[in-house]
Amino acid sequence: MKDLTGKHIVLGLSGGIACYKAAELCRALVKAGTTVQVVMTDAAMQFITPVTMQALSGRPVFSSQWDPREAGGVGNSMAHINLTREADAILVAPASADFMSKLLHGGADDLLSLMCLARPIDKVPLIVAPAMNREMWANPATQRNVAQLKADGIHVLDVGQGDQACGEVGDGRMLEADELLYEVTAFFQPKVLAGQHVVVTAGPTYEAIDPVRGITNLSSGKMGFAIARAAYEAGASVTLVAGPVSLPTPRGVQRVDVKSARNMQLALELHMDNATVFVSAAAVADWRPASSSDQKIKKDGSGQVPTLSFCENPDLLAGIAASERAQNGQLYCVGFAAESHDLLHHAQTKRARKGVPLLVGNIGPATFGQDHNALLLVDETGVVEFPHGDKLSLSRQLVADIARRRAAWVAQADSR
Repeated sequence: MKDLTGKHIVLGLSGGIACYKAAELCRALVKAGTTVQVVMTDAAMQFITPVTMQALSGRPVFSSQWDPREAGGVGNSMAHINLTREADAILVAPASADFMSKLLHGGADDLLSLMCLARPIDKVPLIVAPAMNREMWANPATQRNVAQLKADGIHVLDVGQGDQACGEVGDGRMLEADELLYEVTAFFQPKVLAGQHVVVTAGPTYEAIDPVRGITNLSSGKMGFAIARAAYEAGASVTLVAGPVSLPTPRGVQRVDVKSARNMQLALELHMDNATVFVSAAAVADWRPASSSDQKIKKDGSGQVPTLSFCENPDLLAGIAASERAQNGQLYCVGFAAESHDLLHHAQTKRARKGVPLLVGNIGPATFGQDHNALLLVDETGVVEFPHGDKLSLSRQLVADIARRRAAWVAQADSR
């Protein structure tokens, strides 16, 4: 999947050792479907050569306002104008402390800063990825500059933390190429959930029989994690309550790890107060052992099988859907149904039983652990099918659909 197909990015490099990451970033952007035009400062060329960036971008690199080549094919010696007019965004990575200060004050003494100043602000957004020593990053002057750049409408990305080229350790590293690609991709997604707080559950739960055995299921958590990412891309603050899975946390998402259904219930109680959307994508165990042994249950050679008794787990979705906030239009609840057969019938029945406005059904055995899925959206009026596709693409469609449905649902609640 090429998330950025058709986009044209001007990739600016200012001076810093993080320029080496810009090479990998350029390659990643191209692989994601963009065309990339590289512009470098003189300082950047002390760390990486234009030849390298030209080879990776497939386009001539510009570094001087007085470059005699025809910037943008216009031939009017106005590279600072021509290079930006067809761009979907300018991404400066790395952005040094000096370069950010220059942006703040409207400095324009090189092609890159001149280009940023001359860009059509309403059409060509500017994204900067800071990179500097930890003390430079923490300096009040830098933090004032960052705050003002954000106030001016410039999208300033976070910094990473860890070992620095100077030998020190701390905040200030430029994000890695894959993290930058993630943020650029998210930047271009429609912000249909801006200002919302979305809580998502994902993965299985594990109900202990003894210290080494338990009841669980084959859910990988991939769908719930994709939904959390899509909600973040859509502008929401996101809390992801995850059962025992081995998946990386999506950038920008607050993750809470739990194990059992009762653990998940407690976590939801702590994080649901300010939520406006709840997506229950976890495959929560319906039952748990009535009691679990604190020691491994061992065979004794008699051939007798131990007897296990079970009790029902709390219905997390139904409980939240019945809450006051959900009933008065403050919390929009979405359930998931992973079925093995008769998907439509079971999804319709489950939606009514849970009391939620939207239920999303899929065939569990066909999607658990897979990167693809197909969804059936069931509400009180009918059914909508999302055909087979990768889980992130489906999640983006689902989040857009949830945003639309929620807006209508809130308006209806307000009119009562």
